[in-house]
Amino acid sequence: MVARAFHGRLRADERGAALIEFAAVAPVLLLLLMGVFDIGHRLYIQSVLDGEMQRAGRSSTLESAAIATKQAVIDQRVRSQVLNVGTGGTVHFTRRAFRSYDQVQAAEEPYIDANDNGVCDNGETYDDWNGNHVQDEDGARNSQGNARDVVVYTAHVSVPRLFPMAPLLGWPATMEVQSRTTLRNQPFADQPASVLRTCP
Repeated sequence: MVARAFHGRLRADERGAALIEFAAVAPVLLLLLMGVFDIGHRLYIQSVLDGEMQRAGRSSTLESAAIATKQAVIDQRVRSQVLNVGTGGTVHFTRRAFRSYDQVQAAEEPYIDANDNGVCDNGETYDDWNGNHVQDEDGARNSQGNARDVVVYTAHVSVPRLFPMAPLLGWPATMEVQSRTTLRNQPFADQPASVLRTCP
């Protein structure tokens, strides 16, 4: 009789049910929260990077930005601001200079395809935009360029994720963020002319 009453009270007792339910739901909830915080952190880094790149892009168009030390100062300002919110990350910069906005979108340096074979060869003439004596795919120079040049200034950021659990979600251990701005250098001098050359 006593045993039957004890079992009845035990079946009616629900005091531990919430703990068991929480133990079942907690891992999913924690993964969801970590994912939300991780995405929020990435968006915050992207926002800071975009703002700094716009400011750095404006500074890069000035005449003094043609000096390598000035470019290093501009890059360092962007790097320090981004790494304040993305601790332990790395920032890499590229500058690609084109003669005009049209050339940024161009598939390759233009040439006269006299033999209609789709290749610059047999002494055909091409416009050497970057002056490297080679008919290139885009004709850009890897530099800040000259007066009136259009510069594509890009920052690539690699930052460790906030939580080490990212691989459980199928995400890489680091997140990659990129920002790009395109601006024209100030006309502080004459833009050097491109040179017509012949293909081998």
